[in-house]
Amino acid sequence: MTTHHLPRTALSVNVNKVALVRNTRHLGIPSVTRAAQLCLEAGAQGITVHPRPDERHIRAHDVYQLAELLREWPQAEFNIEGNPTHNLMEFIRRVRPHQATFVPDSQEQFTSDHGWNLAQDGERLKPLIDECRSLGVRVSLFMDPIPGQMAAARSLGADRVELYTEPYAAAWGQPAQATQLERYRAAAQAALAVGLGVNAGHDLNRDNLADFLAQVPGVQEVSIGHALIADALELGYADTVRAYQRCIDQGMLERDA
Repeated sequence: MTTHHLPRTALSVNVNKVALVRNTRHLGIPSVTRAAQLCLEAGAQGITVHPRPDERHIRAHDVYQLAELLREWPQAEFNIEGNPTHNLMEFIRRVRPHQATFVPDSQEQFTSDHGWNLAQDGERLKPLIDECRSLGVRVSLFMDPIPGQMAAARSLGADRVELYTEPYAAAWGQPAQATQLERYRAAAQAALAVGLGVNAGHDLNRDNLADFLAQVPGVQEVSIGHALIADALELGYADTVRAYQRCIDQGMLERDA
């Protein structure tokens, strides 16, 4: 399968961890909106937030302030992710971001650790997907790299899938890396074959990102938070964003070689 016609992968910066640090005090620093602005100024193509019901990091006012900021960046995208059966849909209805990423987290879950089981969850997701699309909001479903589920995601009306990449990240640099990459390549091909866009995220970093993009076709967007914000503590937001963009460029070059 040739991928030369596919667009460059976009970088969406997840700013949850900025909010997590801020929430340890009552001083309002570091600023979530300032972090987002600096990342956009450095060339990030989007901002992602995952506002959980307990507001352990991103809070409701962050979502609304970021939506206001993104109006000044019409070329950038705002992606709000979360469980649509919890608090996500209220934000979608009020903000109408470019993309809603549905994630099957429980309320007490520490972090996202699996994708949707569409045989089990599809019926309750369908009307919520329909509502998002009626609001002009693109829908991406957080999915494990299982090729057989891609057609089901498309049949529910999803526009994209976001491949959950922690298993790849855990295998990077190990003998299992090639096997994991094959899983993601097959899932991405299955998604593309039924007309889905492909996003990816979770534990991607400066070490493993280029290898992933070189082998997995058609990735339109990567959403990166924890590793990117950790790098920014050492390098600053601007240099970190530029470093991740270089990783994306390297992956694109290797993919198209």
